[in-house]
Amino acid sequence: MWDGKYRAELERRRETAYAGGGQARIDSQHGKGKRTARERLDYLFDEGSFVEINTLMMPDRAGSDRKPVPGDGVITGYGTINGRVVYASAQDFTVQGGTLGEVHSRKICHIMDLALKMSAPYVSINDSGGARIQEGISSLNGYSGIFYRNTRASGIIPQISVILGPCAGGACYSPAITDFVFMSEQSADMFITGPEVVKTVLGESVPANELGGAAVHARKSGVAHFTYPDDLQCLDGVKRLLSYLPDNRSQRPPRVEGTAKDDSASLEEIVPDNQRRIYNIKDVIHTFIDEDSFFEVQAQFAKNIVVGFARLEGETLGIVANNPQGGMAGSLDIDSSEKAARFVRFCDCFNIPILTLVDVPGFMPGTKQEHGGIIRRGAKLLYAYAEATVPKVTLILRKAYGGAYIAMNSKGMGADMVFAWPIAQTAVMGADGAVNIMYGKQIKASADPDAERSRLVKAYEDEYMTPYIAAERGFIDEVILPEETGAKIKAAFAALRNKNRTAAGYREHGNIPL
Repeated sequence: MWDGKYRAELERRRETAYAGGGQARIDSQHGKGKRTARERLDYLFDEGSFVEINTLMMPDRAGSDRKPVPGDGVITGYGTINGRVVYASAQDFTVQGGTLGEVHSRKICHIMDLALKMSAPYVSINDSGGARIQEGISSLNGYSGIFYRNTRASGIIPQISVILGPCAGGACYSPAITDFVFMSEQSADMFITGPEVVKTVLGESVPANELGGAAVHARKSGVAHFTYPDDLQCLDGVKRLLSYLPDNRSQRPPRVEGTAKDDSASLEEIVPDNQRRIYNIKDVIHTFIDEDSFFEVQAQFAKNIVVGFARLEGETLGIVANNPQGGMAGSLDIDSSEKAARFVRFCDCFNIPILTLVDVPGFMPGTKQEHGGIIRRGAKLLYAYAEATVPKVTLILRKAYGGAYIAMNSKGMGADMVFAWPIAQTAVMGADGAVNIMYGKQIKASADPDAERSRLVKAYEDEYMTPYIAAERGFIDEVILPEETGAKIKAAFAALRNKNRTAAGYREHGNIPL
């Protein structure tokens, strides 16, 4: 039998590591409504499945007044979520505020390397005061290693960041490179420069949550893809997201049995035939996808376009849809173009078919858009759709005008199948604008300008804008009735399931932040 001192020494070291920053700091964490790093991991992973590694790593020396703590403020390991292997790191705010030093970063880099080698998703839980000042350049180099690995893994394995506390300075850029960012509304903040620096440099006083809280990043910056009230609900969201995703770019998403339905018969009541009347595109989506399967991404940002995951007869589907109710009559602008483009690129990375629902009057005009770069930023959506080789199906519900018609996965941009309803209109611009340009003088010279304008608008719509014109030229594959929508979409994706992506021009690419 071994001498008991060996067992006692290991248990002592483990106990020290598991204690983190001590009970007082754990109590402080709980007092803020936050869970500890280990509690978060225990909740995220299937019960009893999480395996911690590098538990006893710690710096050779600490700062002048700090004793090294085993683990160095971050927990790393692997386990299963929904029965599938996932790798993770979780910063421990009870140990030196979760600050990142050399050993801390080495642990994160190691678990990221393992995730990439094993072709499994990686989840990063962030709760940190930033770079460990007393370690100087070593802490900065640590961030470099993390960013480098985020970039190398982009488009190969899904990467998810969960912000459950402060995330400041250079630390923000790792979540920004990952595919999805979750933020707790209760405790998360992200900013490159904090309130104190902003006040010193600009003389502007702003609270941390107004500078970089969850609401700001969900609604204004678009940095956060999902926000939830607290730690546990954020982690529930992560579990749900992972259920739609494959482990890596070589696999298909898992099939999840659900309740298939088809309420396409109600679509004629949901979508008005008056092109100017608004409606919520999400009501359309819910008619034909599996029940309760829509998981919207960036729901609070650029509401004029809707993106998200759904299931169609158990299979994961990515949806991109103009939303007339979301503002600007569903026009494409800077934010919506970039939001949709990055989502399309993610789907293409991970073998997720894309359904595009089109009701778009054009790109948003005006100096704000032009000076803000609508040309180069709108081009990102064009690029993303043209590059994507996953199965792509498009349905034109009502209007599809100008460059926005092209950008929303038109036939010429590589759509495999394009459907349109009988009320759909495709043209360079709306009839009113076209008639003004073509017949302005004639209208002014007429005895009744209003009546003449109405007559010419109707004639223009009938002659140039009906879906049958596009169908005659092969730009629309089939004009369908609203009640046929669900069946046609499901049949199209079933037929495209084994699409030869190599023949379609497939090339590997990452999911660069847009």
